[in-house]
Amino acid sequence: MMRAIWNGAVSFGLVNVPVRLYAATTNHDIRFHQVHERDGGRIRQKRTCSVCGEEVQYSEIAKGYETDDGQLIMLDDDDLSTLPVASGHEIDVVQFVPSDQIDALLLDKSYYLEPESKAVKPYALLREALRETDRMAVVKVALRQRETLALLRVRDEAIVLQTMLWPDEVREPEFETLRTEVDLRPQEQQMAASLVESLSGDFESDQFEDDYRQAMVDLIEYKREHGGGRPAPEPAAADEGDDMTDLLTALRRSVEAAGGKAPAEEPAATSAGSSEETATEEAPAEEKPKRARSRTKKTEEKTEEAAAETPKKSSSRSKKKADDDEETSTAKGRSSKSA
Repeated sequence: MMRAIWNGAVSFGLVNVPVRLYAATTNHDIRFHQVHERDGGRIRQKRTCSVCGEEVQYSEIAKGYETDDGQLIMLDDDDLSTLPVASGHEIDVVQFVPSDQIDALLLDKSYYLEPESKAVKPYALLREALRETDRMAVVKVALRQRETLALLRVRDEAIVLQTMLWPDEVREPEFETLRTEVDLRPQEQQMAASLVESLSGDFESDQFEDDYRQAMVDLIEYKREHGGGRPAPEPAAADEGDDMTDLLTALRRSVEAAGGKAPAEEPAATSAGSSEETATEEAPAEEKPKRARSRTKKTEEKTEEAAAETPKKSSSRSKKKADDDEETSTAKGRSSKSA
């Protein structure tokens, strides 16, 4: 079932025709996934920076335009907000032109216009007027916030909105061989015309089909029926710790990008006792890093004081031992004299 992608109104003169817009074409190409040949796992592509090699989050991606002289022009959201944005919901008819004046090379995407229930009659009047006069309506419409040139033409009982390329988007065939003068004889022209007449006929699109797509469908079905398939593997479970780390990093960068100051990370605990002490504290979360840093600073100061006092204690013990040895030798000398 088709789903409307835009609501608006066709406006010409004083007439407004409320309509809904539907995509008129669809793509039936068979889409394949890139998988690992060995185990069938899906291939994931990461966005990495070509300069630093780091993976880049969507929030860190900006728009850059490289000029011919090698300059990179960066555009942020503030720059883009200054551009004119078309957000109207009107299909404004500029003029009605003969159908044979429209170059098919200018045509782009096709959409069906469905009238609202109250606009069936003006819709039918516009459709029949285009059909009887063999003309198309050149219109301007805002799609995806950009003004687009388009045509209104009739297909069966529906009005089709056909978007168009801007004239400067069509390239000219600048081939030197086309400028070469060729002498065509009347007999050759008559023979070519006869060949064209022999292959002439009415165009019926139902006579044609995509042979390549049908062959691909048949190949896939054959392999499925003859054991060529296998259960699709389940993707590996992501590490919750890594996801949490990525989330915290993304939040911190978002805060910094918004001009705020992200809270500092809490330092890792040096022992089981210190981690338990930190867990049992009832102070606010913002004060924990400060207290942890203060405890670390006090520990460093005590270590330095202990290191400074160690030489003093060692020297005092050495001096005391030397005094004891001197007193012992003096006492021995006195006892020997008395003997």
